Amino acid sequence: MLRLPNSVTGLMSHPVSGDTVLQHEIVAEQASSLGHAGRRAEKALGRLAAVDSDDGQELQRCLYAAADAVHCYFIQRELCGLRKHDDVISDLSIPGNVLARLGAR
Repeated sequence: MLRLPNSVTGLMSHPVSGDTVLQHEIVAEQASSLGHAGRRAEKALGRLAAVDSDDGQELQRCLYAAADAVHCYFIQRELCGLRKHDDVISDLSIPGNVLARLGAR
């Protein structure tokens, strides 16, 4: 039996196994990683939206960065069991040119 810190045991009324603690740690790490990937995608999309369309080189750089960040976010979502991205695409207003770089139609 694994002994948990007092900060955790005060929240639980029964002893937990090491496997349960490990599962909670894994879920917490997945949530943290998903949040980080989502914030990274939001920032990259914001930079893309703010770039001057006359600066073709900067536009391409921001487009590539946004596509990479969104791709990483989608992968992280899928690793968490979230397979459909339609709501995220709508919520983040992911432009078609970013989705096209990911192979979406």
